[in-house]
Formats: sequence, structure tokens, C-alpha cells
Amino acid sequence: MNKPELDVALSDGKGYMVAEVHYQSHLQQSLDSKERSTCSNHRAINAANINKSNLQSSGIGATACAQHGCFIPHSVMDFQKGERYMNTDYSICNALGYHSESITKALVIYDVGCQWSVNFESGVKNGPSLLLPPALEIVPAVGKFHLAAHKLSCFPRYSLNFIKGAGHLDREILETLWAPFNKISPTARSMTQAHRQEVYDDHMRDSNWKKLVGMVPSLLKKYKTSNKCLEEMNQAYEQLTAVLDPDKVAQWESNALRAGADRGEALDISLLKGDKAPTFHELWLQLTKNPKSPSGNVGLVAWLAEGISIEDSQDQLRPEIQQLPNPMSTRQEVKTTEKRQRLSSRIEKFHSNGQAFCKGLDINGTFTPQDDPALCGTDEEEHEDREFWDDDDEGDWEAPDEEVEGLASELMSIWMPYSIGAAKLTELGLHDLLKEERELRIGQANDCLDQLRTDLGNKAMLYQQNFRTANSTREGTRTKKEIQKVVARVNKHVRSYQRARWAILRLDPDANMAGKYQGILAEDLAVSKDVTEENRFGQGTSKLPWFWVMDGEKSQLDVEAGGLMEEFYRISWLKARARRDRWKEEVSLARHEMLWTVLWFEYHKNMWEERALQLMEPGKEAYAKKQMGLWSDFTNKAWLMLQGKQMDGI
Repeated sequence: MNKPELDVALSDGKGYMVAEVHYQSHLQQSLDSKERSTCSNHRAINAANINKSNLQSSGIGATACAQHGCFIPHSVMDFQKGERYMNTDYSICNALGYHSESITKALVIYDVGCQWSVNFESGVKNGPSLLLPPALEIVPAVGKFHLAAHKLSCFPRYSLNFIKGAGHLDREILETLWAPFNKISPTARSMTQAHRQEVYDDHMRDSNWKKLVGMVPSLLKKYKTSNKCLEEMNQAYEQLTAVLDPDKVAQWESNALRAGADRGEALDISLLKGDKAPTFHELWLQLTKNPKSPSGNVGLVAWLAEGISIEDSQDQLRPEIQQLPNPMSTRQEVKTTEKRQRLSSRIEKFHSNGQAFCKGLDINGTFTPQDDPALCGTDEEEHEDREFWDDDDEGDWEAPDEEVEGLASELMSIWMPYSIGAAKLTELGLHDLLKEERELRIGQANDCLDQLRTDLGNKAMLYQQNFRTANSTREGTRTKKEIQKVVARVNKHVRSYQRARWAILRLDPDANMAGKYQGILAEDLAVSKDVTEENRFGQGTSKLPWFWVMDGEKSQLDVEAGGLMEEFYRISWLKARARRDRWKEEVSLARHEMLWTVLWFEYHKNMWEERALQLMEPGKEAYAKKQMGLWSDFTNKAWLMLQGKQMDGI
């Protein structure tokens, strides 16, 4: 604007937008600390430090009532550099100070509540313009939609399912409020500051009025839904409790009550517990520290570990070469030759060192390991989920019997004890080789599954947060490349796991091992629809693949005390209890709100009736009588619609 002094606000700070002068004073007095999310891929916080100096406002933030979705007056403000806590703190403090004299505890639901709550108290102390009601306890939480993007530890600590008094709504009301504002935002961008502020105030006032007009039908719908769900959840809770040991239920109940009072890390009792599966390097260290075997094979563990490392290098090099053009460029051919020579040298040295451990066996055979072509994608492939295997193939890697001469190093198979199987190793007296390779292969499989879970989770988040919502071809292309890298890592982990599983079953053909380390199917690698399609149908029978619930040495379901089966029962009971309690609260809230709503309508009717009697000017008197009639109509309709419903307080 050429003449900013002409941009005069007629109602600055009198509506829903904050007073500009006071707000700018707060920003100047507050410390601008660079905040990085330590929880998960929260773009709102990580983008807060992006410089947008060419914009007077990069967006708006608001605080609204979580129960009804009403904007709170004087709590909507502009962001200047993304979503910074100094802005959010101002909005929340203003909202908590609005008609909150008798409130002692406030539930603040924020997309990144786990991060925001850490420094909120210190921010209020250091902000001269930030004030909170005395003795007000803040309970931070994260809405159910956004909680899926957080670390697992955030679920019990910030989930509304475990907060007493929260009821049973998703509490993502702000997401629905922004939808109509997106329609007016293009027009508002070109407005002056004062004009834009008044337009936003008008739309928020209209939004709140519509919430008020629809309050009674909304409460009736909520009352009906809550009663039905409470009946179902209470029945499920009682049925589960009836088949459990009363002593254990009493212990779980006591722990849950204590955790609800202490909060914080105490709420982690709602997470599945168990020992983490030992990693490859942990088992390597454990075997190395053990006394040497009777045969005196010093260095055996290191030799086996080198063999596993060579196999992983082959698994990585094969798809890299397959994705190169044919013919390769000179530069590509030079790099490929160098990699093959280094790998060939390692294989030759490995076989040479292995003669000392194999009692004269010929271990220099070469053959081509079968590599699943679906795990060697090309640059042109689209990165949607697809069939990785045929229906009849679980993806097990098997080595053919024939030997092939003149193979490239990435296609040569090195000799490992599992190649001849457990029976032959036992017959030759190579017990040490069998035992120690089996332990290392278990560590290799555990590592692969752990990394696979991590990358599949990242893949799901990339689809949900980036690929599905890309606003431009450039952004979509960049996201596709990120997904391509994740898919390549997933395929690498699957290949390595297949080899480890095949070796484990050859070295220990036991049914328990086959049950613990199962085959990975194509559908197991699909993007989690719990993240990308939260509101899809058919969630009632969905379940995670087996490797998501595998945990340490207790992976097999164990009905004994302390077994994983007991742990599943404990978690199921705690969640069933939480669901029942939240629906109880929702029913209680609905009953109270029905009465509160009618009484509030009556209060306004009586207020305008009193004003009509006091006013002497005809115009004002007519307006007061019109308002009295409006609120009287609201009151009568509310009593009529709520007739026969149980309202607490009557």
C-alpha cells in the first residue's frame, strides 16, 4: 500500500483477529528461537525458519473450541515465517484468558503438542505480554488425525484416548473450519491489512452463528451416537474382563489410575513391551566374547561376518548394474569395473581364509544366485505399490545346483556353511560353523526387519504428506525421487532378509524358526492405509503384517505368565477400558450440554426482555423485542426437540 497511514482499522482487536499493535509488540519482545522437530516429519515446525520476507503474512493461526468448533474472540493471528511457537503462544494465552475465571484445567489440542508443550511455560514467563489465569493446569494433546505422524511414544502421552475428561471425538475441528476460508483466501491476499482483518472477523462471526443455530440438532445426533457406542464399548470391555485373571485386571487398573495421575512417561504402560530383537553386531560381539571353540578356530566369527557382508554387497551391486543403460557410457563402465574388481578381490580373499575352517572342503564353487527381478526396478518405474512376487512365490532365495563359469563378481556365490545344510555340517563335524552362522543370520534377519519397518513407515508418510498433496509437477517429481530411494532401500532389506531366512532354515530346519521368521509377501510391503487413507471403509478387519508385531525373543505368542500373549491381553484391556471411559464422558457431556444450551437460550431471552422494558427509544426497543423473540424461539424449539431426553442437572 502506497500510503499505509490510510489503512485504518475500524474494529482492530474487537473481533476474532488480535489487536495489531499489541501483537506486533509481543513479537518484538519475544525471543525468536529456531525450533526443529525432534519427534517426526512435522513440516509446520521445520518450515517455521523459512524466510518469507516478501510477505506481510504467510498465513493465519487460530484457537477454537474443540467441542463445537467456535472461534474464540481475540485469538486469531497472522504468521510471518511459518508456524512459530511465539505466534501460537499468543493465540493460546488470549483464548485461555477468555471467560475462564472458574476453569482450573485446560485441554490444549495442537498438531505438534508434544513439541509445543516443552517450552510453553518458559515462553509465558519470558513474554511480558503473555498472561494465563492463575493456577491453570495445561494438558497438551494431539488430534487423532495428526497423531499418526508422530513417534510411537507420543501415542500414549498425547492421545485423547488416554486423557480423562476428553470425551471421544477426534478433536480435529480446526481442519473443518479452514475449508470455507480457503475459498476467500485468494481474495483476501490482495486486501489491505485492515480490510483483510475485518473480512476474516465477519466470516468467523458467521461461522460461530451457524454453529449456534445448529447446536440442538448437533447435540441430539451426538447424544444418540454416544449412547450407542457406549453400550457397544461397555459390552466389549465387560466381555474381555470376564475372561481375564481378576488379580491381573486389578493390577492393570491400579497401574492405569497411577499413570493417569502422573502422566508423562508413566502413560507408556499403554505401549507393547518386550525385549528388542538382538542386532547383527550385538550377536557378533556376543560370539566374539565367548571362549574360543574346542577346535581352536580363532577368527571364525569375523570370517562368517565378512561372508555375510560380501553377500549384502552383491545384493546391492546387482540392481545397480541392471538399472544402467545398455550399452553403458565409458564413465559408467569404468566405475562398474572398479566395483567388480574390489568385490572379486574380497571374494577371493574370503575363500582363501575359509580353508582353515572347512576341513579341506572345496569352497571355490561359483553359481548364479537367483535375484527377484521385481526387486531390481528401473528408473522409469512408477512408485505405486505393485506385485513384487507371483502369488505362489514367497520370495525365498534359492541357489541353483549348476556351476557357471566366468561370472561377474556380483553374480558369483560365495561358499557359506548354510550352502550344504545342517545335516551335512553335522556329519562333517562342523558344529561351530553351524552354530555361529545361525546366530549371525538371526542378527542379520532382525536388522533387516527393523530397517524394513522404518522405511515402510517413511514410505507411507511420503505418500500421505508429499506425493498425494503435491501442488506442482516439480514438487511431485522431487517426491517421486524420494520415494524411489525409499523403495530401493526396502527392496535391499527384503533381499537381505530373504537370504538370511533361507540360511536360517537351512541351518535350523525347525518349525519354530519357520514360524518366527516367515516369508514376506507382496501385500506386506504395501503402503499403510492407516496413514494414507484414514477414513477408508473396511478397517474393522485390517491388521498389520507379521513383522510389525514381532518383538525380540518373545515373538511367538506365549500364554505363560510374562509372555507376549499376556502383554497383548494387557494392551487390549487398557485400550478397551479407555474407549469405554471416553464414551462415558461423551454421554455425560452431551447430557450436560443439552441443559446448558437451553438455559443459555433462556438467559439471552430474559436479557433482551429486560432491555426492551428499560429502553425508551422506539428503534432500540423494537430491536430488543426482535432479539427477545429470536431467543424465545430458540428456547421453545430446544425444549421441544429435547423433550424426553435425559439431561443432567434436571
